[in-house]
Amino acid sequence: MRPAAVILGALLALGTSACGGAAGPSDSATPPEVGACRALVPMDITKPTNDAESVDCGKNHTAETFLVSAFTGSLSEKDVDDPALGSYVFERCQQGFQEFLGGDESLVKRSTLTWAWFRPSEEGWKDGARWFRCDVIGGGEQSKAFVSLPKTARGLLLGRPDDKWLTCAEGPTVAGSVKVPCSEPHDWRAISTIVLGKADDEYPGDRVVEVKTREFCSDQVAAYLNYPVEDYDFGYTWFHEGEWNAGNRRSVCWAKTDQ
Repeated sequence: MRPAAVILGALLALGTSACGGAAGPSDSATPPEVGACRALVPMDITKPTNDAESVDCGKNHTAETFLVSAFTGSLSEKDVDDPALGSYVFERCQQGFQEFLGGDESLVKRSTLTWAWFRPSEEGWKDGARWFRCDVIGGGEQSKAFVSLPKTARGLLLGRPDDKWLTCAEGPTVAGSVKVPCSEPHDWRAISTIVLGKADDEYPGDRVVEVKTREFCSDQVAAYLNYPVEDYDFGYTWFHEGEWNAGNRRSVCWAKTDQ
């Protein structure tokens, strides 16, 4: 549900060297295949490269490659760990992720799905590899384990998505809760998001972001619960400058409900 946090982690992980050993796909100049499925685990998405073998999409898997592209022009001349590569990838993978799942930006952000991206190893980059791949993941960077995806995740959020793919939380407060699919027992449901700025806007500061988020979410949750008075519980999740710089412009509103 929190692609921005995953992306930020991937940006920070750019400086991590690929593990030594036998050459793998990340050393190759040959791009990965769109539609390939893999059984990734949470540790995998903290690393900048990934050599996991693809598996039959009809069998158990937790990731599906939905986009493969390349760094061109001046980007292709940069170092493999240059932050500009991550910024370039964010716009393309985030848009592709939304189109692939079939939901709008708000719904995608409130889903239990996220995305991670991988690039060539340092050795592969030296040998001319310039590709990157974007995978839809059945979970996020804070997940203890990823859930299995269907044969393809394409269109998974079209229409009225199953609660299995929507994010809820269990706990006395949103901040201290454990994120769970809405198909499981829960105390909070993510019901909407608020856009806090345009792509080229500078970060407005923690205070402004929190106040705008709180005011908007109060109104949104009241409307969602259809409460005539302000006697209801609501929560909100807002993000800091690091996530803003990674491309996130949305906060999340939570309603206190077990429905």
